[in-house]
Amino acid sequence: MSRKFTDKKLLIATHNAGKLEEMRELLAPFGVSVVGAAELDLPEPEETETTFIGNARIKAHAAVRATGLPALSDDSGIEVDALDGAPGVYTADWAETPNGRDFMMAMTTTHEKLEAANAAHPRTARFCSTLVLAWPDGHDEVFEGTANGSLVWPVRGALGHGYDPMFMPDGYDITFAEMEFAKKNAISHRADAFNKLVTGCFER
Repeated sequence: MSRKFTDKKLLIATHNAGKLEEMRELLAPFGVSVVGAAELDLPEPEETETTFIGNARIKAHAAVRATGLPALSDDSGIEVDALDGAPGVYTADWAETPNGRDFMMAMTTTHEKLEAANAAHPRTARFCSTLVLAWPDGHDEVFEGTANGSLVWPVRGALGHGYDPMFMPDGYDITFAEMEFAKKNAISHRADAFNKLVTGCFER
């Protein structure tokens, strides 16, 4: 039985404005006031684990320790079957440059690796999201979600963030980046994990 969330304020342990906006929208029906890590000027902890759960835990508990507020973190990435699950937990690392993250570069790298491997089509992949909700007493709850699909090239669409322009979810002929925000929010990996979080911790 998951612990119910009864506080009025929740810290979202992310510096990603896109993720924060998504979470704020998803939590709006529950009357929870949401604040982001960037608004509180929190440092980003070093993600030293090799799993989504491990890194999500690091982020959530670091945010709790820094503020005394309950915190929700998300660690997510894309796993490409023909690349043995890469980039996976290192998705953001593939986009790192000295001037910030460049996901066009990351998607190009992914495409080049698939071409070099002569990977068959469809090039199946999945987005993974792990949410960790942590409380000041050290307790946490973990929820995992996925969205299955395949990769397209050239990239398509200007909405969304990260690998969205390259990812076409199963059952659709458009990418996440061509999809209305509300539509993507209903079927994304984060929505899958979030629905489990809501059922576990927010529904009375």
